[in-house]
Amino acid sequence: MLKRFTKSLLFLLFVFACNLSYAQKLVALDGKLPEHIFKSEEVVWLEDPNGGLTFNEISSAAYQSKFIPNINYYPKNYNRSSAYWYRVKVNFTKDLDKSAVIEFFDQITDQIDAYMPDGKGNYVHSKAGADLNFEDRMFQHKNFEFLVNSTKKGEHIYYFRVKSKDQVNVIIVFRTVERFIQYGLTEYFTFGFFYGMIVIFSFHNLLMFIAVKRRQYLYYILYILSVGIYEMSTDGIAFQYLWPNHPVWNEYAYGVSLYFLSTFGLIFTKELLHVKIKAPKINQLINIVLILRLAFFLACMFYNNDWFKYKFLEFIPLSICFFTGIYIWWRKEYRPARFFVLGYFFLFSGFIIKVIHILGWARHIPGALGYYSLTFGFLLEMVFLSFAIGDQVRILKRKKENARKQIIKQMQVNADLKDSINRDLEVKVQERTQEVQQQSRELQQKNITIEQQNEELLSKNTLLEHQAEEISRMNILLEKDNISLKTNIEKVTDARVNATELDFDEFSQKYPDRDSCYKFLADMKWEHGYACIKCSNTTYCNGKVPFNRRCTKCAYEESVLHHTIFENNRIPINKAFYLVYLMYNHKGAISSHKLSEKLGIRQSTCWTYASKVKKVMEERKKDLKGVGKSGWSKLVLDK
Repeated sequence: MLKRFTKSLLFLLFVFACNLSYAQKLVALDGKLPEHIFKSEEVVWLEDPNGGLTFNEISSAAYQSKFIPNINYYPKNYNRSSAYWYRVKVNFTKDLDKSAVIEFFDQITDQIDAYMPDGKGNYVHSKAGADLNFEDRMFQHKNFEFLVNSTKKGEHIYYFRVKSKDQVNVIIVFRTVERFIQYGLTEYFTFGFFYGMIVIFSFHNLLMFIAVKRRQYLYYILYILSVGIYEMSTDGIAFQYLWPNHPVWNEYAYGVSLYFLSTFGLIFTKELLHVKIKAPKINQLINIVLILRLAFFLACMFYNNDWFKYKFLEFIPLSICFFTGIYIWWRKEYRPARFFVLGYFFLFSGFIIKVIHILGWARHIPGALGYYSLTFGFLLEMVFLSFAIGDQVRILKRKKENARKQIIKQMQVNADLKDSINRDLEVKVQERTQEVQQQSRELQQKNITIEQQNEELLSKNTLLEHQAEEISRMNILLEKDNISLKTNIEKVTDARVNATELDFDEFSQKYPDRDSCYKFLADMKWEHGYACIKCSNTTYCNGKVPFNRRCTKCAYEESVLHHTIFENNRIPINKAFYLVYLMYNHKGAISSHKLSEKLGIRQSTCWTYASKVKKVMEERKKDLKGVGKSGWSKLVLDK
């Protein structure tokens, strides 16, 4: 019994100790401290998975023990589909004579509901967040501020409900209004300096681009403008000044600007460091990353914009740019890359500090440095990238000066060489002139001989002209005889085709190729004139395929095979002609095996076409009666 009592007592003491250890820390303020950042155990939280809890329920005694102490430096909304309630306790050790505000830092927080005590036992409800129009905020500031209604001596409890699609750091800060104004003016002055530098750098490089027409300046302008838009989007400056009445753009702005930032950063790296020439494999890698980055951006834009929150993926293009600069500086000894590497070192460092700050591991890093580390990194990067561009220009200028000096030196050498050559040439010209004079006298003598020979040639040419005229007259007569002979041969061939059964070689003399077959079909098909089968127009021009005809009115192109037995033909047209010829001569009684043997085509194909021809012969039996051997050509048109 005593043993059981002892165990129970120890358990109660353990529970009591745990409750004491998890009790929320009360923050004491005496008015001398202008601001205080709530962190660690000073903030307790409660997750509302369904988002249905009301303030009356949360503030009731039943829920006070359900709040969980914060284990991180700053609390977060770990489950983005839930709403979170946060509670802080403040004890004013004396009446404050200054107004104060409570401020939230993370500008991407969608909804914040604040319940502030008014000193009379009631609570005042206020709203803020990135989902509301900017003009609906209590203070026209990029952060979210709520006025402290009562600064009387005593203990005050503040409740905040936070709901956001993105995971945010819930940084809660108490500030006097004087401190807030001082801090706000300093912050906006810093922003003005930062964005002013972006404008100055952009304008300077625009002038350089206009002057020297080097694309790297244009890519650098687009890159730093993307940096500016990204910083404005994450700082809330863009929401305040660019789209204050369109909060939905906050969901896309930082993702779009981040895409252009990484894209133009990679392209600028390629241009500035001449990666295509100095490191072809790295150039291929950058091109692949650009394509993948574009695909991911399009997926975020048109499929699921919630993927924009994976900003840590920008570590990949950032690392590639950093590595490319180190490789080209170290391995290729390209001097401008040293400033490029230094600039990306600061940006890389700022990125690492920012990640550490977001993860809540930056307890020993000053808050301003942790929060604005990426901004400082971008600022230093812009400065050193400008140095890199300037260094490249200096190197190019130095090369140009050296080349100019080399050209001048070479021109002097060329001038001396020219004088020496001219002196040698003068001597040689005199010697050559004497030789030419001697040769001229010899040529004059030869000219006299040639003139005599020319007179003889002229008389012979006259005789040859008469002979040429006679030959030309004889050629004309021979050409007429050839035309007559060719016509007789064609007539004999037609007669032979119609009179006896020819083998394929003999038949091919009349129809040797596709064009001769198409010409035959065209002459038969449009024997009585052309008329478009679509609009009945009688004017045509040549089609894409030889012997096709295209209507000049409706542009319909009629195939020469259309409405013929050869339409949709899959065997050579001259063999199809011969098949029809054989079928007609044999009155359809020739077997497909025999046709396959004569034509060199598969028996099944011959059977198919023979069946088609035989059917047409049956249908036109009366029309073919008495037409003789030439009747095979009557089967061609599909009447």
